[in-house]
Amino acid sequence: MRDAYHEELDSIGDGLVEMARLVGSAIGRATTAILDSDLKLAENVIEGDQKVDELHHALEARAIALLARQQPVATDLRIVVTSLRMSADLERSGDLAQHVAKLARLRYPERAVPHDLHATILEMGQLAQRLMAKAAEVIITKDVDLALQLEQDDDAMDLLHRTLFQHLMDDRWKHGIETAVDVTLLGRYYERYADHAVSVAKRVVYLVTGEHVGDLQADIQPATQVEGA
Repeated sequence: MRDAYHEELDSIGDGLVEMARLVGSAIGRATTAILDSDLKLAENVIEGDQKVDELHHALEARAIALLARQQPVATDLRIVVTSLRMSADLERSGDLAQHVAKLARLRYPERAVPHDLHATILEMGQLAQRLMAKAAEVIITKDVDLALQLEQDDDAMDLLHRTLFQHLMDDRWKHGIETAVDVTLLGRYYERYADHAVSVAKRVVYLVTGEHVGDLQADIQPATQVEGA
């Protein structure tokens, strides 16, 4: 019975990794669709989000069944509850990738992104994909140090997000209100996507250590200051 129980716990982890890989691929393909005005690829991303939703619901059902049957405590309870929250983060990430693809479809055959912002959006898409790949690795390895790095990596996304707004607020903006709205939405989608990847990593830290990231960093900081004194 215990072997079957731990196999169920492992299967929840496997489901989270699969979700992370799917939404990582989705944001990469959605970025290509929005930049190239690729309708077929956009439709593919939109339809593919159903698989992410199905995995989310299946994982949620397995976790709730485990809670009901096994009534886990301590570390096992933390695994189940934290996994439910990670699954919600990943499902929302898939929705955000779908939003990017839907914007590509809405503006087809035109391109939603002006040429002078092409490089910035491309960089945001690539960074989002890397963040989610790292989040998947954190789920697999339970590497706390790697998980903590994601928060630092997210600073680069915040900087890109601010860069978009600088373009929008520039007096030389010449692409009109509709495009300004599109770019504003895109920036928000990528910024929120990155936040969810960071959230997944933070939840792994809690899963492994039993401490939230803020508390853990507070514990580490005084020791660092003593060493540097």
